[in-house]
Amino acid sequence: MQLSHTRPVSSAAFDEPNLVSCAGLVPVLGLAHSAGLHELAERHLHVPTDKGANAGLKVASLVMGMVAGADSIDDMALLRHGGMGRVFTRAYAPSTLGSFLRSFTFGHVRQLDAVAARFLTGLAQRSPLMAGIEGHVMVDIDDTIIEVHGYAKQGSGYGYSGVRGLNALLATVTTANAAPVIVAQRLRKGSCGSSRGARRLVLDALRTVSRLRNPEVSSTPLVRMDSAFYGRPAVLAAVRAGAQVSVTVRLDPRIQAAISAIPDHAWTTIEYTDAVFDQDSGRWISRAQVAEVEFTAFVSRPNPDPVPGRLVVRRIPDLNPKITHGQGELFDSWRFHAFFTTSTLDTVTADKTHRGHAIIEAVHADLKGSALAHLPSASFTANSARLVLAVMAFNLTRAAAAISGPTLAKATTPTIRRKLIAVPARIATSARRASLHLPTAWPWETAWTQLFTRVCGPPTPATT
Repeated sequence: MQLSHTRPVSSAAFDEPNLVSCAGLVPVLGLAHSAGLHELAERHLHVPTDKGANAGLKVASLVMGMVAGADSIDDMALLRHGGMGRVFTRAYAPSTLGSFLRSFTFGHVRQLDAVAARFLTGLAQRSPLMAGIEGHVMVDIDDTIIEVHGYAKQGSGYGYSGVRGLNALLATVTTANAAPVIVAQRLRKGSCGSSRGARRLVLDALRTVSRLRNPEVSSTPLVRMDSAFYGRPAVLAAVRAGAQVSVTVRLDPRIQAAISAIPDHAWTTIEYTDAVFDQDSGRWISRAQVAEVEFTAFVSRPNPDPVPGRLVVRRIPDLNPKITHGQGELFDSWRFHAFFTTSTLDTVTADKTHRGHAIIEAVHADLKGSALAHLPSASFTANSARLVLAVMAFNLTRAAAAISGPTLAKATTPTIRRKLIAVPARIATSARRASLHLPTAWPWETAWTQLFTRVCGPPTPATT
């Protein structure tokens, strides 16, 4: 590609009042409205003074800005350009939205949590966002550090990553047919431990899952967590709420003793990195193996409340890169990775399912690459509210992509935004009705049209 020599560009002017850069916001805002975003915010969110007036419109403005790519308060100005005022009304100025967020207290953040949970239910009823929710469901819990700079950020500090930031704790739900969606969230100070507040988050996540599912469904959600959350509060909360757990354990003396008791004949070879399937024997040729042993967690505490289950252990060869010549090892040396589970899956399936917990890292990266690229406010509660709004924008974007068809149903937020949201359009008005003229030969025209048709009704052919 190069600049045209036959028609070189000689000038540029920002003088067209009928252009918009984010035509995809039209069906997306329609979807948000039908899912009850405005009504839910007005009903559940009560921020005092004039800063909290019209909470539904202000929440919608913030969410739509994030859907369109805004990662700071100033970026909310992208809702007020060109012909945006002709297709949208009451898009608030960035300064007004910033004052709104800075008026939040912790109680208002919890009110916004309630809005987010109910909004997700509305999206699930109007889109295939949660396809397969009646089947096997995985709930993943994990935290991530959102880097910040400067000492003015309330709650910022150095945590386990060694990076100055704030700690975001998330819970996602994944089904066999749908990409992960976020069902619970909490912002914490940067220096806190990963497991702090995990018990309440687990309960919030499972409560939302139960609201999304048919009460007659018999399958049990599986809560997956890493070793930072292996403790009685989070595990016991999940079990008492009727869920199964699969949580990585630390190799303490009791765990090591349980692994040592596994006999050699109990290990099963599994599909792992560089594994080869032998057609004759019907088995995988691999150095990775798994086994299990009965195990009861939390029996050594002063006030024991044991959780019976089993310990699933995966072992792989511990290759010593320093040994390059001379006598080799007389005995195999192994590295062990163990997790505690109460599920009824067989050993091999349980191990493979637990490794799927890594999918939540993709959600972390997605958020940090879009609405959570920054936590712009000095106020901790304002940033906490921003996290909830970013989660609503994430789920809304995912729902819009699911409606557009299978191609984008599991795409990342930047990809969805590039193909469905950030589509330029020219506005034309006839008989008090507006029509959008979008680029010809848009590669994702079919997906965009399907979304628009589903949310706004069949599009009327535009005339030039």
